[in-house]
Amino acid sequence: MSAYARAYHHSMSDPEGFWGEAAAAIEWTRRPTRILDREARPAPRWFANGELNTCYNAVDRHVEAGRGDQLALIHDSPLTGRTRRFTYTELRDDVARFAGALAGLGVSAGDRVLIYLPMVPEAAVAMLACARLGAIHSVVFGGFAARELAVRIDDARPVAVVAASCGVEPGRVVPYMPLVERALEQAEHTPDACVVLQREEQPAELTSGRDHDWEELAAAARPVGCTPVAATDPLYVLYTSGTTAKPKGVVRDNGGHAVALRWSMTAIYDTGPGEVFWAASDVGWVVGHSYIVYAPLLAGCTTVMYEGKPVGTPDAGAFWRVVDEHGVKTLFTAPTAFRAIKKEDPSASHLARYDLSRFSALFLAGERLDPDTYDWAAKVLDRPVIDHWWQTETGWPVAANPLGLEPLPIKPGSPTKPMPGWDVRILDDEGKEVAPGREGAVAVRLPLPPGALPTLWNDDDRFVDAYLSRYPGYYLTGDGGLIDQDGYLFIMGRIDDVLNVAGHRLSTGAMEAALGAHPAVAECAVIGVADDLKGEAPVGFVVLSDDAEVRDHTTLEQELVALVREEVGPVAAFKRVVVVDRLPKTRSGKILRRNMREIADGQHPAAPSTIEDPAVLEEVATALGGQSP
Repeated sequence: MSAYARAYHHSMSDPEGFWGEAAAAIEWTRRPTRILDREARPAPRWFANGELNTCYNAVDRHVEAGRGDQLALIHDSPLTGRTRRFTYTELRDDVARFAGALAGLGVSAGDRVLIYLPMVPEAAVAMLACARLGAIHSVVFGGFAARELAVRIDDARPVAVVAASCGVEPGRVVPYMPLVERALEQAEHTPDACVVLQREEQPAELTSGRDHDWEELAAAARPVGCTPVAATDPLYVLYTSGTTAKPKGVVRDNGGHAVALRWSMTAIYDTGPGEVFWAASDVGWVVGHSYIVYAPLLAGCTTVMYEGKPVGTPDAGAFWRVVDEHGVKTLFTAPTAFRAIKKEDPSASHLARYDLSRFSALFLAGERLDPDTYDWAAKVLDRPVIDHWWQTETGWPVAANPLGLEPLPIKPGSPTKPMPGWDVRILDDEGKEVAPGREGAVAVRLPLPPGALPTLWNDDDRFVDAYLSRYPGYYLTGDGGLIDQDGYLFIMGRIDDVLNVAGHRLSTGAMEAALGAHPAVAECAVIGVADDLKGEAPVGFVVLSDDAEVRDHTTLEQELVALVREEVGPVAAFKRVVVVDRLPKTRSGKILRRNMREIADGQHPAAPSTIEDPAVLEEVATALGGQSP
């Protein structure tokens, strides 16, 4: 039996034994003896009677082991022209002092802290400082608009907000504090304090009595130690889009998260202490939580935080420069990044300028890896290109090619096989497992492994309804796919109404709410259509009110695009609106988004039997004008 097969079989036949052994890689203040509590609700819980501190495992333990002089974090910012480096000792000291600053503002174990920072080292410091105190951080991506920020403030009810004065984008500076101000005006909950990281590109004017300058506050603070918490206590809440405008607060616990991520760094990514790991993502997304901040540090690696783009900062050789300059062994990014590099530099001419001798493997995830992008990357890099699949909810890869256990043969289009702990099944509408090669709903048999979400923040009922109710005994991933005769998983696309734009999961509900707020719009629907660069792009369809006074559709469309950008944020990449006379619906009133997506992607779907009027599908096709969105 192969190394992968042995590990997978062990995790299926004896999950307590498998994960109990993996837990030995973590330092516990109280070692767990009850590895899996199968009776816990709404879902089984891991390491139920264990106690630890995640920050200690990510930072302090490496200093105490004599590796304090090793680089822990490299911040590379072509947007500001600066690079900053932190050893494990320096990172520990900064985290301990900022934790003291938060404690001085009244933050303690169990409190929430909302973090609204760009890709700067202070984002990692703030996250780790919360973990040090046993507080729960909720990071909000800096590209989200004020309304989205306000919704998260009201749901998490943070004691404090940690924000930056601005973010830096190619060719422009984005002020953050005006967004924070508008969010606080819109939110019902009022945090006690706001800590502001003043960036020299555009400092912010602080509000007396509420706002505190980061540097001044930290300089006056006393460093604090690590607070042990229960393994089942939340480490963070990360909001992901649901099929309604209300976001879902994915909860990540301390114990399972630490064990699973530490295991994944060795077994999947084949990256260990002292080696350089770079996840080219953002701390606002789950990839940034798992593989910029926590997993590399838990494993004693050097992690790279990059404030830049794959192209334009300054050119399509930006990634190769970072790999060369910092000695990156493993790079993890989204296929979108490589599609952008390929588009600008199809012959990979920039590669010749850099030394990639220490570079070992490229991992891609966040959206479907199309065969063209895979073939191009594999050819120009001449190294393993690993497609792998996971979600905000799962926290770490469900399916991958485990380079640290045993490299498996690659099948382009497949993220390879389920990883240990993930009992992946393909189910039909009745919940029965389908034959190999047949498509169905991708589900995971319970219990989910450590590191997966145990529930949603303050919403057990929604957790059960969204993930566990359709197929009792299973977690519904929301994706459709198949498993072939060789056990390889293929993900075919979403089966719900969440869009995946360049690896970012965004709610159609939030965009539709923004469109519907325009006085001229009577009805609307947002769908995701295939996009060569971003994988999926949103397109809005609107039906105008009978009394709407619209003389110019072009102007209206510009207004609607601006409205979505204002309410949801530029990250939605919302650029196209199509005015139609009516939307295709079932007799019960459900909008047929799947059929609309098929039409937009150039297909000719048959009208479903439940459609109210089949002619509407032809009207949608005519409105699109036969052009690809």
